[in-house]
This record gives sequence, structure tokens and C-alpha cells, in this order.
Amino acid sequence: MKIMIKYRLFLSMLAATGVVVACMFLIMQWSIGRGFLAYVNTMEQERFGKLSQVLEDSYTSRGGWEFLRDDPSAWFGVLLTTLPRDGGDQERFERLEKRLNHRRAQFAAATSLRRGQPGFGALSGAKRGEHPVFAELSSGWLPPRFTHRFEGRVFLLDAKRIRVAGVPADENATVKPLRSGGQVVGYLGLGPRKRLTDRHQLLFVEQQKLAMGMIAGVMLLVSALISLPFANRLVQPIRRLASSMHRLACGEFETRVEVTQQDELGQLARDFNTLALSLEKTEQARRRWMADISHELRTPLSVLRGEIEAIQDGVRQATPESMTSLHLEVLQLSRLVDDLYQISLYDIGALTYRKSVFDLRDLLRHAVDSFRPDFALKGIGLHWEPTNGGELPVFADPERLHQLFDNLLDNSLKYTDAEGSLSVTLERRGDRAVIEFADSAPGVPGEELEKLFDRLYRVESSRNRALGGAGLGLAICKNVVEAHEGSVRALPSPKGGLSIVVELPLTGSKS
Repeated sequence: MKIMIKYRLFLSMLAATGVVVACMFLIMQWSIGRGFLAYVNTMEQERFGKLSQVLEDSYTSRGGWEFLRDDPSAWFGVLLTTLPRDGGDQERFERLEKRLNHRRAQFAAATSLRRGQPGFGALSGAKRGEHPVFAELSSGWLPPRFTHRFEGRVFLLDAKRIRVAGVPADENATVKPLRSGGQVVGYLGLGPRKRLTDRHQLLFVEQQKLAMGMIAGVMLLVSALISLPFANRLVQPIRRLASSMHRLACGEFETRVEVTQQDELGQLARDFNTLALSLEKTEQARRRWMADISHELRTPLSVLRGEIEAIQDGVRQATPESMTSLHLEVLQLSRLVDDLYQISLYDIGALTYRKSVFDLRDLLRHAVDSFRPDFALKGIGLHWEPTNGGELPVFADPERLHQLFDNLLDNSLKYTDAEGSLSVTLERRGDRAVIEFADSAPGVPGEELEKLFDRLYRVESSRNRALGGAGLGLAICKNVVEAHEGSVRALPSPKGGLSIVVELPLTGSKS
């Protein structure tokens, strides 16, 4: 089943909140129970201390524990004196006092029968302690609901640790010695409380748990009400990006996304806009590339077709001059195809380079010398100005660098006006060799300099196809230089023309 991102985020946030609330609820429930039980135990320790003081005073005033052994109901009277008489404990005190008075009356009646008063014959042969009321009181009698309260866990032992009153001794009880005249006369013990039993205490704990449950429910409800719009808000930029990406995939490269955030989604939107811009420029370049290639191929083909048809129709004769014209058009078409082939090889990374270490000075001198006759024929001065010093070793492909220098020299030969000049300089700058080709007029406008290395680009006012250029020579030069980890740039020439500066890394030791 497909679940939208919005609902996934909503469910994730709600689940996380639910886990936190559940853990908080359980911890608070545990904390309230434990904390309140600790509070009750603290209160009981205060009563335990008060009871020990009352028993010590009673022992001193009565001279022993016989008053408790002879009258077990007296034990409960002592306990009543230590019971707080405020709030719910006052009600407990009144109930216990009524019950105790009733038991005392029963015990008094049983005792009077045993001493020969009327009715004693009914108990003939009974010994002390055999009467059920006496046995019940002596055993630590308490109503069932008092079993886990203070009264149902406290006991008194004499100096020999024999039970005097209260419930049977508990091994885990807290025992406190009772002293009189500096001597230990007994021990007061209190068994541990394991759970709450008082109605008011239980009611308080239940109210707190109910309140915590209501708080947990409200928190979950608030989380649900906040999570859904928050998740929807988080998904909105993603939804816009997805829609824009779909349009971009359909070829709408002008699609852009509004950047309204500075977080990761904002960065993603900026990257998307950059990608869309790159694709738009690539598409424009592809269309321009196809149009320019079609134009460059159509022109020589049209000339060839026209001349061939003229010969076929008898308008022109198949003379050596007409064959030479056809041959020139074929050569120009062949050069264009070769340049396109070089560019395509570079694009797919299939252009091979056979690099070796050689002296750059000798290679550049050879290239310049090979063009001297052509420059002299056009009346352009060619000045070779090598740097002083030793060799300039480079690790490069000599054939590709020769092609680079030939293209740059041929470019200056074609576009420099007659009676102009070209200066070729070579110098070392740190670990790089710098070659500069600076020619005279005509120049190139400053805003056009960065476009000279674009494919099929020509400055139409001065460097047009009539001079034989297709706009690929400088693009090939840039590819060759970059393949050798160098750089090339176009600058205005001090002579009024164009200056092409090539930098190549040197290798080996410096001379």
C-alpha cells in the first residue's frame, strides 16, 4: 500500500510522541506509587518513635510489661494514643476506640467469670488464656482491613525477645530497643509496609494516576493536531520540487523553484535551479551546435553542388582551375569534419595522448619557423622572442602541442591585417612555461574575449567564414591545453589585436 510522505511524517512524529508520553506515564506512575509509599513509611517512622517513647514511660511507671500481658486490650489503647487525630485518621481513631471498648467489655466479663463470680461454672476447668476473647486479644487481634496498616505490623518483645503484645515478630522488621534506667527492657518492632491499604491513600494515588492518564491523552491529542499540519508544511517544498522535477524531465528546462528556506531543502532547491540552468544552457548549446554545424556543412556542399551542376550543364568547363576550386572546397569540408571529429573524441574521452619529456623551446621554435614563409608572403612580421636560459622540459604529447601552436599561428595569419605583426614569446614563471601570441589589429571587443574558445563561435565583424574559419580552432586549442593540465586565456594585445596566453606545467629539474 502506498503511503504519502506527509502521512509517514505524521505517523512517525505521532509514534515518537506516543512512546515518549507512554514512558513518561509509566515512570510517573511508578514514581507516584513509590514516592507516596516512602512518604507513608516516613510518617509511620515518626509514629514508631512516639510509640517507643510511650512504652518506655509506661514500663517505668508500671514497673514491667505485666499490664500488657494481663490485659491484651491495653496494647491497643497504647496504639490509640499514638494515632494522629486529624483528617482521615480521626475517623480511624473513633472506629478503633469503639471496637476496643467492646472487646474490653467482653474481656472483663470473661475475667469476672473466671474469678468465681456468677456464671463461672460454665467455664469449669478453663485455664488462663483458653477463653476465646482472651486468646483473640492476646494473639494481636485486628480487623482484616488493618492487617497491612501500622497496627497490624507492630509488636513488642521483652528483654528476652519473647512476644509481649502485637503481631508475631517479623524477621524483616525494624527493631528498636526500649530502655528504662539505662537498661534494655524490651524491643519494639515494625514490619515493612509492602503496599498501600488506607482508603484515603489509595484514593489519592488513583486520582494522581487518573490525572496523569488524562495529561497523557491530552498530550497525544495535541501532538496529533500539531503533527499533521507540521508534516504537511514540511512536505510542501518536497512536493514543489517533485512537480518541478517532473516538468524538467519532460524537457521544460526553464523550470525554476522558488527558494524560501535556508536549510537542506533550500540547498536542494538551489541545486535544482543550478541543474535546470545547466540543462537549459546545454540544450541551447546543442541547438546552436546543430544549427552551426548544419550551416558550416551546407555552405561548402552548396558550393560543390553548384560548381558540379554548372559543369554538368555545360555552363562551365571542367578545366584545371574549376577542379582546383572544387578541390579547395573539399579540403575545407575535410578540415571541418576533422575538427568536429577531434572535438567529439575529446568529449567522449577517446582522444589519445602519447606524452614524453622534451624541450618546449625547440618545439615552439620549429612551429614558428614553419610559418615564416606564409607570414612573409602576407607581409606580417613574425617575431620570435624565446626566454634566456636553458631548456624548458615538459611532459606532454609533442604532436598535440604542435597542433596547438599551428592552430594559434594559423589563426593570427588569417585574421591579422597585412603589414601587421605577431610576437611569440616564451618565458619561465616558477614551475610553469608561459607562451604568448600577441598580434596587431584587428582586435576583439572585450565582451567577446571569453567566448572565443566556445565551439563554432566567430566574431563576425572581423573573423568570419570568408577567411576560412569554422570557429573550432580555438576550442580545440583549449581542449589540448586542458588535457596537459594547463590554462589558456584571451586578452587584448598591446599592438591593438588579440593576445593568446598559454601556460603549461614544467617537469624535471630547473636549468
